Amino acid sequence: MTTLWDTTGTAIVNELARQRHTGGAAISGLALTLIVIADEANVAEAEEAAATAAAQHPCRILLVVRRQVDAPPRLDAEVLVGGRLGPAEAVVMRMYGRLGLHAESVVVPLLAADVPVVTWWHAPPPEMLATDALAVLADRRITDCALADDPLAALWTRADDYAPGDTDLAWTRSTLWRSILTSTLDAAAARSAEPLRLRGGRIEGDPRNATAALVAGWLRWRCGCAIDVVSSGRPAGSSGLTAVTLHLDRDEEIRVSADRPGRAVIVQPGRADTTVPLPERGLGDLLGEELRRLDPDEPYGQALETATGRTGLAGRPRTRQHIWVDPTQPATRGKGTPGQHERNRGSGDEATTSDPAAAGGGTATDRDPGEPELVRR
Repeated sequence: MTTLWDTTGTAIVNELARQRHTGGAAISGLALTLIVIADEANVAEAEEAAATAAAQHPCRILLVVRRQVDAPPRLDAEVLVGGRLGPAEAVVMRMYGRLGLHAESVVVPLLAADVPVVTWWHAPPPEMLATDALAVLADRRITDCALADDPLAALWTRADDYAPGDTDLAWTRSTLWRSILTSTLDAAAARSAEPLRLRGGRIEGDPRNATAALVAGWLRWRCGCAIDVVSSGRPAGSSGLTAVTLHLDRDEEIRVSADRPGRAVIVQPGRADTTVPLPERGLGDLLGEELRRLDPDEPYGQALETATGRTGLAGRPRTRQHIWVDPTQPATRGKGTPGQHERNRGSGDEATTSDPAAAGGGTATDRDPGEPELVRR
């Protein structure tokens, strides 16, 4: 590991190349570039999760920590090849002052060539992802409504701002529940001589949890019946669910209940009660699951649309145009100014950018608010 104090983007690129050549590391096996945006208080947790995900999906990790916007511009970086962030390459960048508002000027030259880009916020994301250039240049964007003060309000914000390629870890936390419910309904349908029909159901858990709301939306979308979220009166864990009850025709019901940590019990007609594993998964496992697929997550989009009542999510454009917002200027908050440059991926090892500050190795702190435009293609 090499620590570079008060450095430049060019120095980071050179140090990364030096460490790669010295250690004999190869980048031909990289599956993607993972951009992580984290608050300083969450850096250790974000590093641990990214290292776990990188062990499953070889990637270059670029961790961006935006510090005080009113501080003098400065860039500190840690460059690691085969260090604490896994066997691949990683750069941890702390950006002070207005440099953090132009983080793409440092990040774009560090993107691995010819591989997809995924941006993950382990911090509250902007209300409009297009106001962050690190979102615009990504093929996939991962947020986490659980980090918001009001997870349900954050879920509605994500629906308003949705574009194909977005996903949320609140949805990922429901994977095991959805798998159990799907396999249980499939088994019940196989035993029935007639098509299985659902008349309704309920989810017991935390009505304020975004995961519970998404599971309810998913069930309503797939089954075409009313599914309500009601309080269970007991701790629901990170998934927000303690039990799911589905009412079938012929006055039968299926119930999946998390009776104790790490397991669930399935109660269904005509069969003995069944115990199945339902572990609480760590942040790294959730992130690793999302990195398995880089195409738009259509089931998430449908569940989000049904849960929030927003329509037409799947038909929205897949591209975003960067909207400049200066958080230090109250007049620009909630507004946006389109910029003027595009992402330009090179054919060599590193990507290039039309930003003169990055190309020259400086820090992008002197651009006018209306100057940059980044369009993801």
